[in-house]
Amino acid sequence: MEVLIYIIVGIIGISAGIAVGWIVGSRVGKKKAETEIEERLKKTRQDAESIIKEAEKEALEIKKKAIIEAREEAHLIREEIEKERKRREEEIKQLEDRLLKREEMLSKREELLDKRESFVENLKLELEAKAKELEQKEREVQEKFIQLAGLTAEQAREMVLQEAREKYEHEIAKIYVQIKTRYEEEVDKYAKKIIADAIQRYAPEYTGEVTISTVALPNDDMKGRLIGREGRNIRTFEKITGVDLIIDDTPEMVTLSSFNPLRREIARRTIEKLIQDGRIHPARIEEMYEKAKAEIEREIKEAGQEAVITVGVGGLHPEIIKLLGRLKFRTSYGQNVLAHSIEVAQIAGLLAAELGLNVDKAKRGGLLHDIGKAVDHEVEGSHTVIGAELLKRYGESDEIINMIMAHHGEEEPMTPEAAIVTAADAISAARPGARREDIESYIKRLMKLEEIAKSYKYVENAYAIQAGREIRVIVQPEKTDDATIEKMAHDIAMRIENELQYPGVLKVVVIREKRSIAYAK
Repeated sequence: MEVLIYIIVGIIGISAGIAVGWIVGSRVGKKKAETEIEERLKKTRQDAESIIKEAEKEALEIKKKAIIEAREEAHLIREEIEKERKRREEEIKQLEDRLLKREEMLSKREELLDKRESFVENLKLELEAKAKELEQKEREVQEKFIQLAGLTAEQAREMVLQEAREKYEHEIAKIYVQIKTRYEEEVDKYAKKIIADAIQRYAPEYTGEVTISTVALPNDDMKGRLIGREGRNIRTFEKITGVDLIIDDTPEMVTLSSFNPLRREIARRTIEKLIQDGRIHPARIEEMYEKAKAEIEREIKEAGQEAVITVGVGGLHPEIIKLLGRLKFRTSYGQNVLAHSIEVAQIAGLLAAELGLNVDKAKRGGLLHDIGKAVDHEVEGSHTVIGAELLKRYGESDEIINMIMAHHGEEEPMTPEAAIVTAADAISAARPGARREDIESYIKRLMKLEEIAKSYKYVENAYAIQAGREIRVIVQPEKTDDATIEKMAHDIAMRIENELQYPGVLKVVVIREKRSIAYAK
């Protein structure tokens, strides 16, 4: 029994031990499992953070790559747009050339038809006049026979002489008119030949001036350095130079914008020097600006001296030579004013030589005719008045000053050389390629021309032709007469002159045509 009890107690003890052991073991296992779970969670968090960092890194790289590709694509798009613009400009130019040729052909045909109609009309009038003349002579002969019947020989002789005198005086007058007309035609042909020879003998190249300049950068980091902390560098640069610095998305490039070519050139050289030096801050910007300005001053003096040597004009005051050099950085409708002045001087010299006039005087007036444009806007007055005042100050003769004032019609030419300078100025400005006009301004000018013409009463239609150098206005013939269209042409010309800016001379043609049509059936 005791053994049984011991066995039962042992079994109970073993069971209790097993239970205790199981309870203890389960608690230990649970704690171990919790530890493993925490470690796994920690590892999972670390893996997640690593994945997130890798994803952020890859996203940043993808973003950079996308930006670079977008810039490249934008650059390609700009190039495509530029190519398309040039292609369209070329097409417009070709179309204008074809229209000009067609217009010339139509003009020649109109002239030929007018000549034929005029010839037929004149022939008809001559025949009618001759018929009347024969009738008149028959009556005169009959009257003379009646008179001679009662006259003496001396009286009859005097009458015949008087008649012959009157007849030959009329014939002499007709011959005079014919000779005058022939010589006027020959003079016109000779003048055209002289101008054509002068133009062909001097044929310079043209380069259109624009209002912006671009500067290449070694890298895009340089843009940030040019801007400076809180934009202080770019503000200093624009304040000193008076030029706008445009920094956009164009890779490795900045743009300078100003209507003053001299300031724009100084600003361009300033930036180039700053890039080359590498140190960019307000004090350095001022220093480089002064260096660039000094370089330009030297170039101005050299350009003036070179122009004087090229044309062959001597005895000019040093200040006038310096002003001539400043014209290198002035433009008119995109044409460089110094190049234009040299061309006017050369053409004027050639014309003077052909006509046997003073070549040196013509060249001098041609070279100095736009000297007033070298002075900035601080001096009031037109460039002709400013130029005349400058030349008076530096001892130029009254004849040269008159050339300056006369080339835009502010005075009458005192000498033939002054008239030649005016003609040479018009030739230089009107030569193909000498002056440029952007397509937008060109189209607006043509539309404005047509708009002005159409605003008048009884105008049926209006067309700007000859590249905007002529406006043809068609009026309603039944509501107007010849006197009305004469006044209308004058009024349109005056209004265009007052409201529009245009190079050269603009021709206004008002057309009034009446046609009557009937059909026989």
